[in-house]
Amino acid sequence: MDPAELPVPPDFLQQVRFFQGLSEAEAAAVLDAAWPRRVARDGFFFHQHDTATTLYVLRQGQVKLSQLTPEGHQVLLRYVGPGEMFGGIAVLAQSAYPVSAQAVEDSLALAWDGERMARLMERYPRLALNALRLVAARFRELQDRYRELATERVERRVARALLRLARHRGRKVPAGVLIDLPLSRQDLAELTGTTLYTVSRLLSRWDQQGLLHAGRERVLIRTPHELERIAEDLPPSAPLPPAGE
Repeated sequence: MDPAELPVPPDFLQQVRFFQGLSEAEAAAVLDAAWPRRVARDGFFFHQHDTATTLYVLRQGQVKLSQLTPEGHQVLLRYVGPGEMFGGIAVLAQSAYPVSAQAVEDSLALAWDGERMARLMERYPRLALNALRLVAARFRELQDRYRELATERVERRVARALLRLARHRGRKVPAGVLIDLPLSRQDLAELTGTTLYTVSRLLSRWDQQGLLHAGRERVLIRTPHELERIAEDLPPSAPLPPAGE
C-alpha cells in the first residue's frame, strides 16, 4: 500500500481489537497487505447477501450496519466508528454478508481480501485468537439486544441505546454530551425495535424535561445521569416536570 495515498500511524493497527498483540513487524506486514477504500456519504461498502470477499477496518467516518427482514422491514443493528472492523466474520466464515454497510458520512477504510487475511491468520495465530474473541463478543452483544427487546419497556431500550451511542460516539461539549453522528429518529426506532411515533414522542418529552435536545440528525444529552436512571429503571433523583411544562 502506498503510504502517501493513505498515511496510517504506525500504532494504528495495535489499537484495533482484531490486531492487538501483534509485534511492530507483524503489524507492518499486515498493513502492507491492505488497500484503501473510500465511500462517499450514503454509499455502500457492501450489500446484504453479497458474497463476502473483503473485510474492513474503518479509518475515518461512520458506517451503519443494517438488515432487511424477510417481511421487508429495515433493522439498524449498530454503528461502526474509526478503529472498528466490519464484514470480517462473514469473510472468515466464507459466507454472504448478513447485513449492508452504508457510510453515514464520507468514510475511508482499510481493506483486506479474505484469502489474503486467511494466509495472515495462518502466519500469525494471534489474529485467529482475536477473531474468536470478537465473535464471542458480538454474540454476547446480540444476546443482550435480544433480551432488551424481549423483556424491557421501550423507554428503557431507547435510553440504553442513546447511552451506548454516547459512550462510543459521544463528544463532550459545554451543554452535555453530543452524539456525534447523523442519527435520525427513524434510525433510533430501527435500533431499538420500536416505531418512529414512539421514539418521536419519547424524545419530545425528554426534550421538554431538559434531559436532552434532539435536533434533526443530532442528539445532545444534557443530563446523562437522568438518562441512566431511566435505562436502569431507578427512581428519579429529583421530580421532573411533566411533559409540556
